[in-house]
Amino acid sequence: MAEQVSDRIRIDAPPQRCYEVAIDYERYPDWAKDIKQATVLERDAEGRGANVEYRAAAFGRSARYVLQYDYSAAPAAFSWTLVEGEMVRAIDGTYRFDADGGGTEVGYVLTVDVTLPLPGFMKRAAAGMIVDNAMKQLKRYVEAGGGAA
Repeated sequence: MAEQVSDRIRIDAPPQRCYEVAIDYERYPDWAKDIKQATVLERDAEGRGANVEYRAAAFGRSARYVLQYDYSAAPAAFSWTLVEGEMVRAIDGTYRFDADGGGTEVGYVLTVDVTLPLPGFMKRAAAGMIVDNAMKQLKRYVEAGGGAA
């Protein structure tokens, strides 16, 4: 069964900057500790990653998956869905970037369904940890000036 978790965090940077870092998939291994490799397989007309292949650490193993991105709400938000993957049936989510004074309120919603036979509470905990880590790591990277052009 799929587990959905969400979180919000305030980042001391403008929404456009947060959005630009979040869609720079090939730099994810620089700041997202569980992402070991990210390769853009296909780009849209604006040069953004349309299909991206990841290799990530998961449950003590390495898992490969491909996400397809939807920018119809960009730059205020973007979303993704799983195209194919190992050990997962779903990795679907959305990032949202709302101006908050001189910074950004970043929202993250993630639905994860793993193929491993785990109890529901463990799946929920794993999904929550993914979201929590992603938000804290994004904040730390953006506020430290990472990925600046």
